[in-house]
Amino acid sequence: MNVLDLFSGCGGISLGFKLAGFNISGGVDIDLDSIKTFQKNFPKSKAVCESLLEYSDDKILKDFGKMVIDVIVGGPPCQGFSSANRWNKENEDTRNKLFFEYLRFVELLKPKAVVIENVRGILTRDKGYAKDRIENLLEDLGYNVNCKVLNASDYGVPQNRLRAFFVAIRNDYKETFDFDQLNKKPKVTVKEAIGELYDFDKNPKDKITSKPQNNYVKYLRSENQEVFNHEIIYPAQLTQARIGHVPQGGNWADIPVELFPNNRNNRHSSAFKRLDEQACSVTIDTGNAHSNYFHPVYNRIPTVREAARIQSFKDDFILEGSRTSQYRQVGNAVPPLLAKAVAEGLLKYLKK
Repeated sequence: MNVLDLFSGCGGISLGFKLAGFNISGGVDIDLDSIKTFQKNFPKSKAVCESLLEYSDDKILKDFGKMVIDVIVGGPPCQGFSSANRWNKENEDTRNKLFFEYLRFVELLKPKAVVIENVRGILTRDKGYAKDRIENLLEDLGYNVNCKVLNASDYGVPQNRLRAFFVAIRNDYKETFDFDQLNKKPKVTVKEAIGELYDFDKNPKDKITSKPQNNYVKYLRSENQEVFNHEIIYPAQLTQARIGHVPQGGNWADIPVELFPNNRNNRHSSAFKRLDEQACSVTIDTGNAHSNYFHPVYNRIPTVREAARIQSFKDDFILEGSRTSQYRQVGNAVPPLLAKAVAEGLLKYLKK
């Protein structure tokens, strides 16, 4: 079954669907580094760096119309859906334009199913108006829709990351997706995910020489045990001194006032948080100069590869672009194992 990934980013959803047995036919994103990463890891797929706003109907059919796209996936922005806009032309709200462009691909290609990923707040925003509007628009195109907030940690990802998913199945299948039937996995800890990389700080190398210590690592390992995108960089001495006072699971409040006097009353609990290696990670963000989470053992932020492992990207998934871009790509991605769980659930309906 063929998948088209819109707003693909580096390809987190695509990797999950590939792991579930789908063929990734193409990916579209406006960010060049993301598309370079996508093409690197899905070399047989059509990768397009372009805004959906500039994609004509003819170009959509030319690029993807002959492929028979079975599933369209992606995370289109839809912040403009609100009851205040209900009497206005929602498709003219700049915040919604890309969502309606996403629907244009659906209308033209008529896939068997559509998967939309978004922030969890979309389901409760404006007393549920945004959720209802998205469902209604998909229903108008001939789909049965269901939605739910999923936590990535329930599906084998070593990270607490809550995301909303809409799954729409074409009416002729006479089915509605049941999220409760998804296969949950045992929790995976930070140490299980990145513990075998701890030694790299003291003994830099290109390959892992030890045997895999758990099933998650067996899943992550590349065929030749190589580790990519693992540039270890330590921050300034003052920052290291601050981090050094924070225990695993602790945060900025553990730092002495003399080392960190500013804005102590205005900081939230995730600032200067050190990861707890015996628990799931906090949500991975997009920055390489952030102060939201730090390595559980060393006084630095996780490397791109460590962040990618926490997101459930396999070690042979190579990130392109600058280090800053790589962090952004990883942080913006849907965890592949979360996408895989949704894909496996969807496949059961489409094979009927």
